[in-house]
Amino acid sequence: MNVKIKTYHFLLFLILFLWAPVRADSDAKFVQTPYTEQKVVFEFYFDEPEKIGPALFWIRSLMNPLMAAPYGMAPEFLDLKVIIHGTEIVTVAKKNYAKYKNAVERMRYYAQLGVEFRVCGLAAKDYGYDADDFYDFIQLTPSAITEIAHWQIQGYALIKPKVMDKKHTIEEIRRSSRGC
Repeated sequence: MNVKIKTYHFLLFLILFLWAPVRADSDAKFVQTPYTEQKVVFEFYFDEPEKIGPALFWIRSLMNPLMAAPYGMAPEFLDLKVIIHGTEIVTVAKKNYAKYKNAVERMRYYAQLGVEFRVCGLAAKDYGYDADDFYDFIQLTPSAITEIAHWQIQGYALIKPKVMDKKHTIEEIRRSSRGC
């Protein structure tokens, strides 16, 4: 057999071997990504005010791993902004505190850690709100869209939480996947 053909067969075998599917019983590998300081703008624009609660978990999901070991970042090394301009604007109006108390107190906690909450001035006007209708941790901005563009130009990553209607609990999903 020609040397070129042998080489060709060897290379073909090597390619097929390397592309072979991973065994089903193999485990995933944990990767410790070397995260650095974060600059993020969250866009909150929801069709239901109650979706702000689950959306706040996106902030927690960014902050908690970075503040925990091995990163141990202090909150002041996380530059996070939340731009509010959907129906959830009603959650940060003082007059609605009783209804949205849990979300408001979570936002107040994050604000104490340095997260900035900004409300679109155009949306506020549409809802009939003035600056004095909002909590002291809220900043009123001219426009949500202009604000988002501004921070992206400054190098901030944009995260738009997608909050879906939950049809099943996590436990229901766990139970149904055990039989697979």
